[in-house]
Amino acid sequence: MKGVFITFEGIDGCGKSTQTSMCRTWLEELGRTVLLVREPGGTKIGERIRELLLDKKNSSMAPLTELFLFEAARAQIVEEVIKPALSEGKIVICDRFFDSSYAYQGCARGLGPEMVSRLNMDATGGLAPDITFFLDISVEGAIKRRNVRGEEKDRIESAGDAFQEKVRLGFIRAASEDGRIVTVDASLSPDEIFAQIREKIEALI
Repeated sequence: MKGVFITFEGIDGCGKSTQTSMCRTWLEELGRTVLLVREPGGTKIGERIRELLLDKKNSSMAPLTELFLFEAARAQIVEEVIKPALSEGKIVICDRFFDSSYAYQGCARGLGPEMVSRLNMDATGGLAPDITFFLDISVEGAIKRRNVRGEEKDRIESAGDAFQEKVRLGFIRAASEDGRIVTVDASLSPDEIFAQIREKIEALI
């Protein structure tokens, strides 16, 4: 059975964690073997890099340093986890992948989408998701959700509302350029969102 690579993207607070969990549960009920991973992270090396990236003590981190750290973690999880799982016929669900670097570092940090896209391909060896769901929500809506959760902001989440809006626009730009990316209205209820996601995945598998 062919492996399938599914990714979820969006600004912080868009509901990715809820949808990835619902997706895994549903696919496992269908009898598929599912691997759920996150970026950055998913490997011992990746988790150490994640700590560096999200620690608010590292507020002086340069945008290019940030990008290279993300790409390093990405290269590791692709080689160590994602490619082997796909070769075994598993469905891999990833909470964030290279579209996040396009939106965050390429657009919001101003490094340029073209350069980031080239580095993304280098880091992944050309591996791209079969389908990507961009959960689109307003910055205000995302803030309300994060406040309900009561979680402390990490370094990137602390960049401010204007930064988050730039990220959102980066995702919208990526979706306009690549038909692989499916935009879903993340202001809907979790069940309504998942119904749209399930329909697309059913057509894929």
